[in-house]
Amino acid sequence: MVIKLTATAPQFKETPLNRLHRDLGGRMVDFGGWDMPVQYPAGTIEEHLRTRNHSGLFDVSHMGEIEVRGADAIPFVNRITSNDVSKLIDGQAQYSALTTPLGTVVDDLLVYRFSQDHLLLVVNAGTTEKDWDWIKSHHAGENLQLKNVSAEYCQIALQGPDAISILQQLTELKLADIKYYHFTTGTVDGVPSIVSRTGYTGEDGFEVYAAADKAEQLWTKMLEVGKAGTDTGVLPCGLAARNTLRLEAGMSLYGHEIDETTTLLEANLGWICKLDKGDFIGRDRLAQQKESGIQRRLVGFEVTERGIARDDQEVVIGDERVGKVTSGSPAPFLKKNIGFAYVPAEQAAVGGEIKIDVRGRLVGAQIVKTPFYKRAR
Repeated sequence: MVIKLTATAPQFKETPLNRLHRDLGGRMVDFGGWDMPVQYPAGTIEEHLRTRNHSGLFDVSHMGEIEVRGADAIPFVNRITSNDVSKLIDGQAQYSALTTPLGTVVDDLLVYRFSQDHLLLVVNAGTTEKDWDWIKSHHAGENLQLKNVSAEYCQIALQGPDAISILQQLTELKLADIKYYHFTTGTVDGVPSIVSRTGYTGEDGFEVYAAADKAEQLWTKMLEVGKAGTDTGVLPCGLAARNTLRLEAGMSLYGHEIDETTTLLEANLGWICKLDKGDFIGRDRLAQQKESGIQRRLVGFEVTERGIARDDQEVVIGDERVGKVTSGSPAPFLKKNIGFAYVPAEQAAVGGEIKIDVRGRLVGAQIVKTPFYKRAR
């Protein structure tokens, strides 16, 4: 992930936790127009490892939330997203995508079902306004109300094997009963909240949604009960650790592995592409592509020689430059250098050898099965 390092300017958006990030020594950067911490004094590697071994705390309040209410909420969202919303039950979430008529990705998102006539869409920070405009433009008279409620929420992610024991100290909700990709509502430290067993790290954990003005209270309390400052206590984590964690876990990042030039099938996201659910935007193109076959495919790779693959470096097979690295980084927990890249479909088999042009030097790599890391269940 390329993070633009610039001085903070007044026009940057701030989450409700901006002051606390600075108090904690967060190194603040411009991230898609948001003033966000890229890391804290402990450093990215320690933040990454603490999340894998104990727990990490992430401010994801910059994410967007769009509310869909009304009798036609489910059929409407089913028409504009690729997964099958009709399969959800109350209290369940699903990973999905907003798709273009070409089957490419406007954005990836989470769809939360509260009831038959109430859904919440959680979208990426940098695409929130684009997504909002896209969703509104496809409202074709259905019986529903759309509302961009992004400014009303904070979102705090507590991730790692100790997350459940930390959060349980702050709520009477029975967290162990919440299944993966399910959620419930209740209070956390007395604050009305949505508690979702989801995350972007490959670890068990929770994402807590609450009123924006309660962000500092929840963040501070989670650090307190998580014994922040101790060797095994919860660590506040920045964007860099969030990126290396999701990469190890084989999760795509919008603007890198997926965008409006990549189809879901090319990105190995056919599992969220339910062609049999009925019509949705992009279905015909995706069905055609599934029938005829894709020309390129996203693959994971491990670097096998000395060198680190980075975003946008070229991929070479034989004498041909066939694509670019979409995400590349050292993997702190795995102690390997890994990445994602698009390659011709016929050359995408696991075990295949590729080269990465690292500053003019061709460095060997091998295509491997993803996810690179999968936590023990």
